[in-house]
Amino acid sequence: MPESAVQKTEHEIITSAPPDAVYAALADAPAWPTVFPPTVHVDQVERTAAAERIRIWATANGALRGWTSRREFDEAGKRIRFRQEVSAHPVAAMGGEWTLEAAGPGRTRVRLTHDFRAVEDTAATLDWIHRAVDRNSTAELAALRSAVERPDGSGPTGFEDTVHVKGNAGDVYDFLYRSHLWAERLDHVARITVEENEPGLQHMEMDTRTADGSVHTTASVRICLPEDRIVYKQLRTPPLLSLHLGRWTIRENGEGVDVTSSHTVSIVRSAIPGVLGDQATEQDARDFVRGALGRNSLLTLNAAKEYAEARSDGRS
Repeated sequence: MPESAVQKTEHEIITSAPPDAVYAALADAPAWPTVFPPTVHVDQVERTAAAERIRIWATANGALRGWTSRREFDEAGKRIRFRQEVSAHPVAAMGGEWTLEAAGPGRTRVRLTHDFRAVEDTAATLDWIHRAVDRNSTAELAALRSAVERPDGSGPTGFEDTVHVKGNAGDVYDFLYRSHLWAERLDHVARITVEENEPGLQHMEMDTRTADGSVHTTASVRICLPEDRIVYKQLRTPPLLSLHLGRWTIRENGEGVDVTSSHTVSIVRSAIPGVLGDQATEQDARDFVRGALGRNSLLTLNAAKEYAEARSDGRS
């Protein structure tokens, strides 16, 4: 079968941030989920001063995909080249380059180019890839500008809760992984639907009961990495948040395991008065979010603890 034709795209923005600041944001791949909306998780496989290999999971046209890329750094020339080593269907091969150029005092022109081949040169396949590249590139450039300029909202903040479980890591992971059963197992979950078209890649929609009895709906994508991590990103955030990342981590500790629920969030400052009142501060908003997310996390952690310890004791 002949190789498909190479397709090329180019997108650019100008940002009121200096090239060094923009380059630093682009070079820090593990932090991309806090910067780029399509990026859900990045594992840094290898890293040297000149290059790295990373495993990336991101959404494309609503679908969650994972691939491995190699990146080459030219800090002096303010360029970062990337090439996918293992692409996700229907992409056969993809690469490109970030190029930064000074655009006046404290300003940077950011150019993002892609070249790719499709598994099949059909109109539908090429259209799907072009739409995915265009949508993600546009979103990434806008998010990059927002991150380096910070026109509204603060930088991300994080917090976590941990419980010790006198049970097996596999049982804890099973409870967290089988989230389609949470409506039966967790009182604060009113409804949940989970789609898993590829093993370990889940789309979740959940109705959660809050402390005041109201119900709100969230939609997330989850990456399940047996048997010690599940990471997720909220696709639709409430007005108070521009970002919500989460992670469940399971670590051996003595005769059991420590299970941690971690959250990374960004507060939208302009939304604080409408949600919490005119006198509320950013710290009030952080405390509010910490309380709401922490409450539900601890409910889930304690339910996972009860489940795993019951199985360890032979009670279920």
